Amino acid sequence: METKNAVIKSADLDATEHGLLSGWLNLDYGDSGQGFGGWALYLPKSFKHHSIMSHAGHWIWRVMEIAGVTRWEDLPGKTIRVRATFSSVEAIGHICKDDWFCPADDFKKD
Repeated sequence: METKNAVIKSADLDATEHGLLSGWLNLDYGDSGQGFGGWALYLPKSFKHHSIMSHAGHWIWRVMEIAGVTRWEDLPGKTIRVRATFSSVEAIGHICKDDWFCPADDFKKD
């Protein structure tokens, strides 16, 4: 095992690999490079072992799902619906489907 410095060249969040949320870092060592990541950050409802164990993973997944993207960097330019008051956005929704993400509802403790 070697310890060395690296520069992060890029960071990706996507839902393309096996239909689950994962992240990758592209690392630059100067004379070579390497990827770090690929761990399952979130299993969506279609997976047998789905549960909201990570608020971050669930929030990222639902934002991507509502916008209809599988890559975080594809969010700019996407159209969504919004449920908002003057001071805050309560929920975001898919532009065509009746699918809403309201973090206050999803993350409330039962």
